[in-house]
Amino acid sequence: MDLRKIQRTSGGTFFVCLPKDWAERNRLDRGSVVAVSETSDGQLAINPKYGVERVPQVAVIEPTSFLDREIVEKYLLGFDIIRVEAKERISSSNREVVKQASGRLVGLEIVEEDYSKIVMQCLLEPSTFPPEKILRREYSIASGMHRDAVTALIEGDVHLAKNVVARDNEVNRLYFLLVRILRTVIQNPGLSEKLGVLPIDCLDYRLAASFVESIGDQSAQIGEKVIKLGGTKVAGTLSELVLKLHTIAYESHENAINAVFSRDIPTAESVRAKAEKVAAMFHEVETMCLDQPTEFGPPLLAVASMINRIYENSLDIADLVMPKLL
Repeated sequence: MDLRKIQRTSGGTFFVCLPKDWAERNRLDRGSVVAVSETSDGQLAINPKYGVERVPQVAVIEPTSFLDREIVEKYLLGFDIIRVEAKERISSSNREVVKQASGRLVGLEIVEEDYSKIVMQCLLEPSTFPPEKILRREYSIASGMHRDAVTALIEGDVHLAKNVVARDNEVNRLYFLLVRILRTVIQNPGLSEKLGVLPIDCLDYRLAASFVESIGDQSAQIGEKVIKLGGTKVAGTLSELVLKLHTIAYESHENAINAVFSRDIPTAESVRAKAEKVAAMFHEVETMCLDQPTEFGPPLLAVASMINRIYENSLDIADLVMPKLL
């Protein structure tokens, strides 16, 4: 941190000298124009690139066994153009990896391709994607997956279970998109102001999105268990207990996410108040599953564990709720 004293002219104008190294790095000189803007928390941001068109960030990677991971990494880091370049020909398997990776990332399109390179470009305009809107959409899909996964279990609906599993890809796409937007906001104070998101809020959005993504994962795994059960229905007392556990977990993450958006402390606390009831109910389901046939009991116990994990995700989301600033 570079501390500098504020000066004042005889006419009453306040001024402060800019760091020399910073000015030289940004090629500023006498007469240069910079943009000065006030952030919502009272800080001043100085933009030395005012009026200068932003240069696209380009990442170049080689087709290795980690190609999929590297594409996702560069996307999350906010690169505008991702070039996959090989010294010779790019193999058909690597081309398929690139196509699958770009298909999983919102806005990333293949714009150029030949025998030795594939060029992807992110066509998103960050200012059109408010983080809250993305998180709400991600949650909407994940919560629907949770509801439908349990319905598929109770009714033995394999088709619905397969649909739940398929929806997990969209949750992941939105999670990656949100992470990219949040990284861009942190690096761009102007975008932060435009979207109405403080840099300090980005961590909470990132954590909330991660917990919502986990709800989607758990729901997809319930769907996979239903598929393996091959349409076997859950009936009787066990069915009623699973439904009750599901209802509490569903209401908990619904209340938790609403509390995050409204900063409602009492609603967030109501989620934690259900912890003992959930624990007792899970123990009851666990006991009943032990009396079930071996081909039926363990999968049901796994499902109950996943629903319990969804409730724990609800607690994690509720813990992010902070009181409104006056």
